[in-house]
Amino acid sequence: MDQAEEFPVFIKNTYKFLNTDYSKFFKMDNLSKLAFLAADVLLKNENLDEFENNIALIFSNRASSLDTDRKHQASIENTDEYFPSPAVFVYTLPNICLGEISIKHKLYSENSFFIFDRFNAEHLQLYANSLLRNEKAEKVLCGWIDFDENSYEAFLYLVENEGEIEHNTEEINRLYNTL
Repeated sequence: MDQAEEFPVFIKNTYKFLNTDYSKFFKMDNLSKLAFLAADVLLKNENLDEFENNIALIFSNRASSLDTDRKHQASIENTDEYFPSPAVFVYTLPNICLGEISIKHKLYSENSFFIFDRFNAEHLQLYANSLLRNEKAEKVLCGWIDFDENSYEAFLYLVENEGEIEHNTEEINRLYNTL
């Protein structure tokens, strides 16, 4: 991705290009916006049931919600205009983006957000395969969503038992490294 473009411009243009319709989108923090649109690309064509969908979410990154945490901390430290915003505080957890995706697409399965120093294909592969094997989910949306200041990266993929590509660490790393 071309990170020379400022994130607010990029994400707004992407939202418009994808014809996404979600009224809470512009209230989200940057990590949630990035995750939400990346997931929307993959889930739009899934013929999702309007009531309930058994798709699990397994996301990870290196910075948690650090970008939003900094904004919240700055609002606390500003003694002249002290008023920490609940709208910012809500997004000081990385799993909030999972909630927004789940609400939009009516996902009622497992979801987890993990923090690693770097992309961890083995963890995604083992966790997703376990959920599928134990019938905890019909499909799993996995990936790496990282946002810190104006550095951002989104890599998601959807896996199921009946997929055409083998779900193994080598294949996940191959796909990730094509970014």
